[in-house]
Amino acid sequence: MTASPESRPNLLPGVAENWRPPRYTRLSNGWQKARAAFLRLLDLQSGTIWQDLSHLLPAEKGKILDVGCGLQPYRSLISADATYVGIDVSGAQENFGFQTPDTIYFAGDRWPVDSGSIDCVLCVETLEHVKDSRGFIAEVSRSLRPGGRVIFTVPFCARWHFIPHDYWRFTPAGFAALMADSDLTDVKVCSRGNQLTVACYKIMALVINLLSKGNQRLGRWLPRALLGILALPIFVPAIVLANLSLGVPGTVDCIGYTVLARKARSAPAASPATPTQNPPA
Repeated sequence: MTASPESRPNLLPGVAENWRPPRYTRLSNGWQKARAAFLRLLDLQSGTIWQDLSHLLPAEKGKILDVGCGLQPYRSLISADATYVGIDVSGAQENFGFQTPDTIYFAGDRWPVDSGSIDCVLCVETLEHVKDSRGFIAEVSRSLRPGGRVIFTVPFCARWHFIPHDYWRFTPAGFAALMADSDLTDVKVCSRGNQLTVACYKIMALVINLLSKGNQRLGRWLPRALLGILALPIFVPAIVLANLSLGVPGTVDCIGYTVLARKARSAPAASPATPTQNPPA
């Protein structure tokens, strides 16, 4: 029987978390690239983002603004014909463990770019960490030239992370509401994965968590590790099924969303933006 809510832990004060993503290093040889490709098979969140951005970013020209760029892991996908600008908040090192050369750090809500100077705004897994979502969208619009493009990615089934700086999970309807009063048009919301992908992803995450020692004492970790070892026979099939399932777009459940939009070339229409859920072109 489930315990009463009054007797369960209160998560509001926050949960201790020591996890940080692996440090990104520029890939200089074939072995490093092969290793990175293998790790993307295990990390469906970053793997599906990489697949979508590898289709989208090489075609973007002009000035590309990477907002919340972190360790700049997707910079290598940008064409040599484009100009890359990475920006992040001044608390990135303290709150997220990111400190990257060639990044412009800023404080406050206004981005350090001129109005109408950006051809493409890239925002990868950042919007869930922004308290003022509408203000963020307003800065996207201010920075873009008319006709400029927006590329967002957001998580959906991902766990609570970078606690306490993880605030939201967005749905397609949420994006429609968020952008309804903006001048961003042609909004398209694309799922990354489906229900089968999510089920396999959770199995993979559980097994990896059981096998990861972290800061646990040996006596506490060993029983968990044994469970993880016993679960290995379903771990490998889950990896295979998860990656095979990515060819089928999801509807009500997915790993995350990739969102595309453009700044209107003229005044926005009265009707709100209505997202679709087709795969990105």
